[in-house]
Amino acid sequence: MSSSTQSQDTNVAWFDEEPSESQIPPSARRLLETYSGVPPDKVVEHIVHLRNEAWRIFPYPCIGQFRFLEPGIDGLREYDEALNRLRDGQKLLDMACCFGQTIRQLVNDGAPSQNIYGCDLQKDFIELGYKLFKDRDKLRAEFVVADILDPTSSLRDLRGQMDMIYTGSFFHLWGLQKQKEVSRAVAALLRPEAGSMILGRQIASVEAFEKTSATGTMYRHNVESFKQLWEEIGKDLGVVFVVDARLEKLNDDHFMGDDTKRIYFSVRRA
Repeated sequence: MSSSTQSQDTNVAWFDEEPSESQIPPSARRLLETYSGVPPDKVVEHIVHLRNEAWRIFPYPCIGQFRFLEPGIDGLREYDEALNRLRDGQKLLDMACCFGQTIRQLVNDGAPSQNIYGCDLQKDFIELGYKLFKDRDKLRAEFVVADILDPTSSLRDLRGQMDMIYTGSFFHLWGLQKQKEVSRAVAALLRPEAGSMILGRQIASVEAFEKTSATGTMYRHNVESFKQLWEEIGKDLGVVFVVDARLEKLNDDHFMGDDTKRIYFSVRRA
């Protein structure tokens, strides 16, 4: 996506000039220092420089507030399982991978990078990921630039091939009906075997509701509505999905209301 006046406007609630200490989790700092080789006294400068480049592409709140640095997949109960399965040769797709921070976390924790795929709508984010993590010459993960809703995109080559799919801050980008369409498209990428699973986290709410704003319509789930969504998708596809989900509070520096939570989930083929 090209730059726009809107994307360069930093006078919004979800843009912080510099990250606070709480916005740079120890795991993110460790990743940049040990995996990427960024000197400890240059970490903040490096992060801000790359974040500002990304902001000019598109002003996602997760970029404005440095939330791409937060622990993501490693906050899931299934993280160790995912690592072990990758070490055993299984494949994982990071959907809407942004900078590919999840991919680098997995690799730094021992997953073979050749077993990991990343997909994003924005090629610029993938390129910025190489700059952020300084690993263009060593990372063997395969990246795909594609729209999940485009049946002719290069994602078609991955249909039925993925053992695991990570969806961080992804499904919540749409209203409920569009989420169903997107979720079915993601499920089609899973290997049609028991144990194939979708993992993720996203913005949620104590009470599920649909929100319409200038940027579009978004549906925020609670645990019950999320389970119902996948029950309906399973019936549509003739598949039984077992859902494990939990709500957790956001960090104290978020700009949303008290009812806003984060949902962590796994959706596993029975």
